[in-house]
Amino acid sequence: MSKAELQQIAPKQAWEMVQHEPSVVFVDVRSSMEFLFIGHPTGAVNIPWIDEPEWEINPHFVRDIRKLILGGVICGDESHQCAPVILICRSGKRSAEAGQLLIEKDFNRVYNINTGFEGERDESHHRSSLGGWRYDGLPWEQC
Repeated sequence: MSKAELQQIAPKQAWEMVQHEPSVVFVDVRSSMEFLFIGHPTGAVNIPWIDEPEWEINPHFVRDIRKLILGGVICGDESHQCAPVILICRSGKRSAEAGQLLIEKDFNRVYNINTGFEGERDESHHRSSLGGWRYDGLPWEQC
């Protein structure tokens, strides 16, 4: 079996998957503070890739994702088709790093939302004006 690759998808594609594929695991990898106070996609679970106060990569990230998938079933062989994992961060960069690690750890259906929740900054250094989940008008929540 060939090695899986991280798939890049647009926010609207991700939302379609979340709505139509019940086994999807939708993970926001931003910090806890970003998730709570900036907002997050409706239905996303927060498992930070990098979080305060140390701002280091979460050493338990893969284990935490496995816990969300049917009690931690190991992916990668023909007998265990992984549930699809969709990752999102602010602009698609942190989630791409996290997704690449999942691929290395034998997850075989990993998707990165390529423009993230807020997208890149515009010429005025504002986000959510060029792309991203909020820009596309998809459902989101905020504390």
